[in-house]
Amino acid sequence: MQETSLIDHLETFLTPRRIALFDKVIAARTNHFTVATQDVYQLHNTSAVIRSCEIFGIQNVHVIEERKPKRIDREIAMGAQKWVDVNRYSTSKECIKELRAKGYQIVATTPYGESTALKDFDIEKPSAFFFGTEKDGLSDEILNEADCRLNIPMFGFTESLNISVSAAIILQSITSRLKSSEINWQLSEEDKIKLKYEWLKKCIKNSDSIIAQFKTENH
Repeated sequence: MQETSLIDHLETFLTPRRIALFDKVIAARTNHFTVATQDVYQLHNTSAVIRSCEIFGIQNVHVIEERKPKRIDREIAMGAQKWVDVNRYSTSKECIKELRAKGYQIVATTPYGESTALKDFDIEKPSAFFFGTEKDGLSDEILNEADCRLNIPMFGFTESLNISVSAAIILQSITSRLKSSEINWQLSEEDKIKLKYEWLKKCIKNSDSIIAQFKTENH
């Protein structure tokens, strides 16, 4: 398999310690859960959510930009977007359709109305967690389309948390429970190979030239 041979070749440009770190991080990655944000205009919030996803092993993030396209704030994300796949959508409908097609249940995070408390959330099903802005929350469209609603119990006067804080709390809870469960949550071997290949390309200088030369020599 040329892809495996190519990975072996690219690994010669890294230290053994770096290779071991790649393998360790990839082994902890999951697509069992994923995260979607809706029209989060504050760049630092979007970037902080991406950073939390990377820290807790969520490989895919979905960004809905219905009103105004935005860029990922590289400084705040601190390089997290390099290691996480960011998927962009122009409408919520498009995002929901895509995630349902991949087998995810739609989970709306909201402090209002009837919803499941975080500690009681069933981690068995592949789930996509949707987050809205602190001020406006999620749109009615997403709330109505959601298979379930999820809340973080709060006991103070403040009724909502900043999106980046909410995402971090929820992801820490569900991923820690997931990784101590019997659920098959890890990436497939095929996905692990693809991910490692992409990461190697991103972190090796002149990787395109190296890959082209390898393919020419091993054609």
